Amino acid sequence: MNDNIGDWLMTPAVGVAEDEAPLLILAHGAGAGMDSPFMNNMAERLAVRGVSVARFNFSYMARAVREGRRIAPPRAERLMDEYRARVSHWTERGRRPFIGGKSMGGRVASMLADELFGEGAIRGLVCLGYPFHPPGRPQNLRIGHLQSLRCPALICQGDRDPFGTRAEAEGYELSQLIRFCWLPDGDHDFKPRVKSGESWAGNMDMAADCIAEFIRRRAAELGA
Repeated sequence: MNDNIGDWLMTPAVGVAEDEAPLLILAHGAGAGMDSPFMNNMAERLAVRGVSVARFNFSYMARAVREGRRIAPPRAERLMDEYRARVSHWTERGRRPFIGGKSMGGRVASMLADELFGEGAIRGLVCLGYPFHPPGRPQNLRIGHLQSLRCPALICQGDRDPFGTRAEAEGYELSQLIRFCWLPDGDHDFKPRVKSGESWAGNMDMAADCIAEFIRRRAAELGA
């Protein structure tokens, strides 16, 4: 069940008290907002695995929704202050969330992760379909900050994601604190081809299992 609280879209953990459930802030991708089918689907899967999910729209997306038209996102760097403010909303209320997002949202979170982790504001990073490079331009990598990342991180990625396939990503020199969850034959939304014998539901479940396990392990390491 989703609850609108202010301009947050909350999906509370099922069967866990609000103050006991780990919290994941999940930002949307470039072209679809916080209530896209992918975001709804993943939030619901995480909730039944004991993880509360807090979603929000970046200001450009909120404007696009109000005006009923598509608006291109600004550069990822220009969204960092918005994301930082969203984390502050929770830390000021005594929470220490995990941060992450789908595609662009995960990239923005990853650019803030070391700063916020160093401050003790967050517990870890979760990226869903990280955009390692623009489709068709594998030479334009967006991995500089991931090579020295000090914040524990999980990246859930489709094997054949055009923003960074498994074959490509396994050749990158990334921080040893980054774990991968590879989704069989998955594209950028984790969807496999029919001929693969895999299913989107199966890949979404696998990703949710990986995220919940990563969050549980981090909580155990932190003793909370």
